Amino acid sequence: MRHLFADGIDSSSSQTPQRRQDRKLFSGIIDQIGCVQRVAETAGGRTLSIDAPEYWTGLIEGASVAIDGVCLTMTSADASTATFDVIAETLRRSTLGGAKQGDRVNLQKCMVVGDRIDGHFVQGHVDAVADIASIEQSAQESIWWFAPGAESMRYMVPKGSVTIDGISLTIAAVEAQRFSVALIPTTLDMTTLGSKPVGARVNVETDILVRSIAHLLEGMNAGDRSSNIDRSFLSRHGFDTP
Repeated sequence: MRHLFADGIDSSSSQTPQRRQDRKLFSGIIDQIGCVQRVAETAGGRTLSIDAPEYWTGLIEGASVAIDGVCLTMTSADASTATFDVIAETLRRSTLGGAKQGDRVNLQKCMVVGDRIDGHFVQGHVDAVADIASIEQSAQESIWWFAPGAESMRYMVPKGSVTIDGISLTIAAVEAQRFSVALIPTTLDMTTLGSKPVGARVNVETDILVRSIAHLLEGMNAGDRSSNIDRSFLSRHGFDTP
C-alpha cells in the first residue's frame, strides 16, 4: 500500500523569517526546562517572562518557541529571560492560564530546514487539557494514563503519536476515555513531567496527520464534493480504501 503525505508549509514566501508567523513546526523534543519568572496582566491577556540562561541566544524578536507545547512569539529577550504575549484564548485553552511565578516549563525552538526530526510533526496548537489519570510505576518504565475528553480521544491511535506538554510521545494503549504512554527515566528527568503528580493538568496536541486523514474521510463519508479527492480517486491512484 502506498501512503500519501502533504504539508501546508509555504516555502516560497518572500517574507523574512522573523516576520513570518504563518506556519511553524516543532519536533516534540524538549530543548531545555525554563522557569516562569513573571506573569503580568495585559489588556488582551498576559505577558509571560521565562528564565532560561543562554537559551535565547541567537533568537530574535518574533521567533517562535513552544512553551509547554504552546507555540508563542517571543517579543523580547536578554541573556537570561525572554518575554511572550499570551492572548486570552490561549490562556483559556491551555495550562498557561494557570501559570505562576516559579513554575517549570518545557521549552522548544521551532525547527529550521535541515533539522533532524527525532519526534514527530508538532504544530504547537493545543487541542485539549488533560488530567493525569494514573501512573503505573515499574523498575524499567512508567505507564502514564491521561484523560483528555471525547473530542481528542477520537484521534488517539495505538502506536501513534501524541504531544504532552510539548513532548513527542508514542501512545501505548487506548481505552474509551483515556490513553497511556510509556515514559523512560530520561524523559522524566529531562522534562517537567517527572515532577507532576496524578491529577495535574497537561496540554495535549493530537497528531496532525491523524486529524487530517480523519477530516478527509469524514468529508468523503458525508458526500462532500468540495475536494477532488474521493474513494474513486484514491483507488485509481493505487491506494487501498475500506
